[in-house]
Amino acid sequence: MSSLAETLARWAHSYEPAAPDFALADRSLRDTLAVALAARDHEVARIAGPLPDAARWAAVGHVLDFDDVQLESTSHVSVVVVSAALAVGGDARAYLAGAGVMTRLGTALGWPHYAAGWHATCTQGAPAAAIAAGVALGLSPRQLTTALVLALPAAGGVQAAFGTQGKSLQVGFAAEAGVRAARLARAGATADPRALEAWMRLVGAGASPVDLGGPAIPGGLAVKLHPCCYAMQRPIAAVRELRARHGPLDPADVDRIVVTTPEASVRPLIHDRPSTGLEGKFSLPYAVATALLDPFPDFDSFTDAAVARAETRRLVAATETVLVPGGDGLLSGETDIRLELVRGGTLHTRLAQPPGAPLRAPSQDDLERKFTACGADVPQLLNGLTWASARALLTETICRPRSRTPSARSLDSRQENS
Repeated sequence: MSSLAETLARWAHSYEPAAPDFALADRSLRDTLAVALAARDHEVARIAGPLPDAARWAAVGHVLDFDDVQLESTSHVSVVVVSAALAVGGDARAYLAGAGVMTRLGTALGWPHYAAGWHATCTQGAPAAAIAAGVALGLSPRQLTTALVLALPAAGGVQAAFGTQGKSLQVGFAAEAGVRAARLARAGATADPRALEAWMRLVGAGASPVDLGGPAIPGGLAVKLHPCCYAMQRPIAAVRELRARHGPLDPADVDRIVVTTPEASVRPLIHDRPSTGLEGKFSLPYAVATALLDPFPDFDSFTDAAVARAETRRLVAATETVLVPGGDGLLSGETDIRLELVRGGTLHTRLAQPPGAPLRAPSQDDLERKFTACGADVPQLLNGLTWASARALLTETICRPRSRTPSARSLDSRQENS
């Protein structure tokens, strides 16, 4: 009987994408490039300068936490797989093969794997990056199997890194591990295919079978409209929709906030009292506070200065979180938010699916607003983007240490800790 690694490798080698797969790959490429360009002058870009292409591009593309998410696997698929594919000259098919393996591995690992504290983007990302790079390099099914297995020693990463630069850097390590494994497999390295099942048992996978049917990325991808953890997109959207229904709301009129939500939906939100912009990206109370204070939470909402605002701290302290036991994903159930007002009375809202989720796909206006927020030049840079031109664009803009322009210094000051 074939091992799981061999089965996945054969699937990836023979997969023929359909038109909707290619459309999703195109959107993923544009989204990934946009958020990487937004961080081109972030401190992490300097720190990651000495790293190989895949590691550098993935780290920079993830540091703002603005990249897409696959909900069934609870992972940031595109930033890893796009980076790995582009690093070796890959195209949409290489991306889709790697993304398909990543989502299927993630679904097999299941929510318990994520809930145990693993950073699933890294654990699933390293073998997926190996598949993407291997398909781009033209590896045989046997070589793809070897590449997948050789990436497993680097398939780590923990949620304790959330709110620090370590989160994006470990994503970069996963992407590069896959590229390295694919190159070693091409050079003739060997490995035991059974290692994948052994690794999955060690990291807590259940007995769920891997379903090879359906599109390349079952369930599709969620696009973020705000530069923060996906678990914050729903509470931010809920507050924004409440404000749209009730008209102008002075945050000073809010006395107390009660957020009721499934415990699974806040698993990555580990900073109840954030003190930095990065920590603010992983804080449920801050999600509500910034949605009340800022018309549309963007990069400026996730700086140290924004987190340190006196009214921010008051609203964070006024927030009570009530966790409903259970859930098996970041969009489990609904988020219920109640605002108790100083003058008396309450405002109340509930939300299940935020804009940008697969069931509420982002509009073209949503995407254009996001791309423009990533940089005034980004929409033009993305115009006519291809996989070949994307690699050239990353090579030119997210390169090893380079001179910096006044506009770059301005952007770095704005986003220093975003």
